[in-house]
Amino acid sequence: MSDIKTHYRNCNICEAMCGLEISYQDKQILSIKGDQLDPFSQGYNCPKALALEDFYTDKDRLKTPIKRTDSGWKAISWDDAFSEITDKFKSIQQQHGKNALAVYLGNPNAHSLGNALVLKPFMKSLGTVNRFSSASADQLPHHVASNFMFGAGMLIPVPDIDRTDFMLIIGANPVVSNGSMMTAPNVIVRMKAIQKRGGKIVVVDPRKTRTAKIADQHLFIRPEKDALLLLALIHCVFANDKVNLRHLDNMVEGLDEVANLAKAYSPEAIAEFVGIDAVSIRTLADDMAAADSAVCYSRMGASTQTFGGLCLWLTNVLNIITGNFDRAGGAMFPQPAFDLLRNHKRGHKSSFGQHQTRVRQLPFFNGEFPVATLAEEIQTEGEGQIKSLITVAGNPVLSAPSGHKLAQAFAGLEYMVSVDIYLNETTKYADIILPGTTGVENSHFDIFFNSFSVRNTVKYSTPLFEKEPDQRSDWQILKEISARMLNLPADDQMQNVTPEMILDMELKKGPYGDQGISLQALIDNPHGIDLGPLMPCIDQRIKTENGKVNLFPQVYVDDLPRLNAVMTQAARDNTYPFDLIGRRLVKSHNTWTQNSERLTKGKNPCTLEVHSEDAKQLGIKQGQIVSVSSAVGQINIEVTITDDIQQGVVSMPQGWGHNQQGTNMSVASAQPGVSINDLTDAARVDMLTGNAAFNGTPVAINVA
Repeated sequence: MSDIKTHYRNCNICEAMCGLEISYQDKQILSIKGDQLDPFSQGYNCPKALALEDFYTDKDRLKTPIKRTDSGWKAISWDDAFSEITDKFKSIQQQHGKNALAVYLGNPNAHSLGNALVLKPFMKSLGTVNRFSSASADQLPHHVASNFMFGAGMLIPVPDIDRTDFMLIIGANPVVSNGSMMTAPNVIVRMKAIQKRGGKIVVVDPRKTRTAKIADQHLFIRPEKDALLLLALIHCVFANDKVNLRHLDNMVEGLDEVANLAKAYSPEAIAEFVGIDAVSIRTLADDMAAADSAVCYSRMGASTQTFGGLCLWLTNVLNIITGNFDRAGGAMFPQPAFDLLRNHKRGHKSSFGQHQTRVRQLPFFNGEFPVATLAEEIQTEGEGQIKSLITVAGNPVLSAPSGHKLAQAFAGLEYMVSVDIYLNETTKYADIILPGTTGVENSHFDIFFNSFSVRNTVKYSTPLFEKEPDQRSDWQILKEISARMLNLPADDQMQNVTPEMILDMELKKGPYGDQGISLQALIDNPHGIDLGPLMPCIDQRIKTENGKVNLFPQVYVDDLPRLNAVMTQAARDNTYPFDLIGRRLVKSHNTWTQNSERLTKGKNPCTLEVHSEDAKQLGIKQGQIVSVSSAVGQINIEVTITDDIQQGVVSMPQGWGHNQQGTNMSVASAQPGVSINDLTDAARVDMLTGNAAFNGTPVAINVA
């Protein structure tokens, strides 16, 4: 036995970038706790971090490639696997065209240093335009708004939560998520600090979430009506002559056009439809305008709906016209040490709409198509039909809309490959599964989430444990496939380039390179380095051709008739009278986290929340199993009766449904839950951005 040692790293499970202190001996983890010396998380960590040990030691986890055969799954060598995969991919593309091959990327790719850096050349080596990812399942409206307003999809404004005096939270539950598109560990402490300094927090949500219970005020809103509320708030700012652009006065275009547009959306005009009275709306607008600093933060409930694009555009507009943009306490741009926009020139041509999906003509953006179209692009015959697929660290059968239809589509593919550590509901359709290393076996650097962080910090983590001789990291798997697709010689120099080499170069060329930030500097500072609070930087960061903020992009104006139609339609569908929304759980993140016993033990968390009055009218009791149906599917689920949900709305968590045959996730299957995406409809999308519309799915409830 060797001595007990300590390792410091960031947790790689969610966006929060919590610093961890891991005590270990040999290859055994003894404890995982928050790193008190991490300058960002300051000792905080949520329960998910403890599961890093579970994933490392998981007996269900794959460590060598396996191949589907008539007699079941069989082990296969890496060389044989790569040879078969590239032969099949090349053959299918030769027969059906380059775009007959598609790629699906799951959420864990965003948490992987190696994958983040090799995916672009990997896609180039495949030669296909058909890329899909989880981004169009939850965050595409944010990127599209930034693209049209600020000139770059990755130029995301985030709330300066640590200095704001008034925080309006729409459709978000950051106390549970630790922020989303707002990297902020220990949100509870950060929110209470707002209140301690005399500030106010208001939550607008169809559900009284944990965040809403901590806030000073909670307003119930009908699902998918957030854009109308935002327009009414903007109306009030103009009507009350409270517009104050501050230092952006000469940088904003389209202010008069927004003013004219907002005239039609008075609180009185929209109150009936949003479910919030006009007086409360006007008071909310007055409170935000009167605060010394304020910020509106809209997230999942606002972005994963049929008007997600409008919601995120209007959120930016509200922050700008109230004088709370690029200013302490408002919405600000981070300045990350690894700057993803370092080579992004002003006026760079947008990829939005460069291509369209074959079936529904939904827009291509940021190198990919909306995942809501993947099943139909596989099943619809004709030129460009997808015949083959590789999934990387994703389980869209459970995480994408109409997941059961995706399963049918995957079953009909000519050839499928999955890079994944589990035999799950998606990878069971693959012909070969290639397992990478995970968590503590990988080095770690948060390329993307430093770009959404509420404070500028930087941290690199070496691997805690070296991988076994016959294991490969995900990025090594992808590089090998790339090399073979391109027929590169074994001694090709690019094959020797590591993620750390690229990281070091980008850090040295980044905004803090002249301050000595490099890979070695981060290795020498394992707790991370604090680079300071967010600072006004729009002059340097903005990427529009003329260096101005476009407050009135035409694509949003063109989309308003869809929203206006809401005010002429019946509030409820008699066939499906309830609106289904999702909910976040503290101990759950993606489908794979359900295979940790410590994250799933206890009572069943996968229940349907129903308002007490609705339950009474339906004759439903606590704990009863009910049938929930939508236009595309039906599930049976246990009921939780609560007044924390708005009447006429029901809620269940996503990421469950581990009750399918042919998988091997023993912990998850012991508490399987049911999949919300057997109810969500891939046909329901935000037509502007193509993002999936998970929230607001019309459903009916009957006694099972």
